[in-house]
Amino acid sequence: MEAARATLCVLAVFGALLPGRSAVLASFSQALDSDFTFTLAAGRRECFFQTMKSDASLEIEYQILDGSGLDVDFVITSPSGQVVFSDYHKSDGVHTVVDTEDGDYMFCFDNTFSAVSEKLVFFELVLDNMEQDEEVDDWKEYVQGTDVLDMKLEDIMDTINNVKARLGKSVHIQTMLRAFEARDRNIQESNFDRVNFWSVVNVVVMTMISALQVYLVRSLFEDKRKIRT
Repeated sequence: MEAARATLCVLAVFGALLPGRSAVLASFSQALDSDFTFTLAAGRRECFFQTMKSDASLEIEYQILDGSGLDVDFVITSPSGQVVFSDYHKSDGVHTVVDTEDGDYMFCFDNTFSAVSEKLVFFELVLDNMEQDEEVDDWKEYVQGTDVLDMKLEDIMDTINNVKARLGKSVHIQTMLRAFEARDRNIQESNFDRVNFWSVVNVVVMTMISALQVYLVRSLFEDKRKIRT
C-alpha cells in the first residue's frame, strides 16, 4: 500500500512538471565547452575573442601539437586591457579566470619569434555560469506536492547535476588525451623521418668509403713500371 501511494505521488509530480518542461531543462544547462585546432604560421600572431558576463568563469587549455620546438607565446587580456596571464615559449598550459568582467576577453598565440617553423595549436575553452541567475529556479514554480516525497526533487536535481559535471569532466579529459596523442604521433613521425634520412646518409657515406678503400688497396698492388722486351 505504501509503495502504491509513493508511485502515485511520483506520477503526480511528473504530471505537474510536464507543462513546465522547458523551465526544467533550463536548470540543467551544461557548461559551455568548445575546442579548436589551427595552424599558426611562422612570424605570425593570432588572437581570439570570447564575450563573458560578470561573475562567470573562463578556463582555457592549450597544447602545441606540431612544429619545431613545440613552443609558443600566450597571453590573456581582460576587457579593460589588463594582462591576466602570460606564457613565454611554452608547449602547453592551463589557465582559469574567475569572477570575469563584462566584455570581450582576448587570448593570443604568438609565433613571431620563429622565422621558419609554423605551429599546430590546439586549445579548449570551458565557460561556466554564463546563464541568467533568475532562470535557475524557475522550475520550482511548476512543482506541487514535493513535500510528500521521501526524496525531494532538489536532491534528485543535485544528484543529476553531479553526474552531469562528472560526465563533462570525462569528455574534457578524453579531448585532452586525444590532443596529447596527436602531439606524440607528430613527434614520432618526425623522429622516424629524421632516422630514415640519416640512415640513408650513413649508407651513402659508408659505400663511398668502401669504394675508396678498395681503390687504394688495389693501387698498392699495381705495377706501373714499363717492362721492355
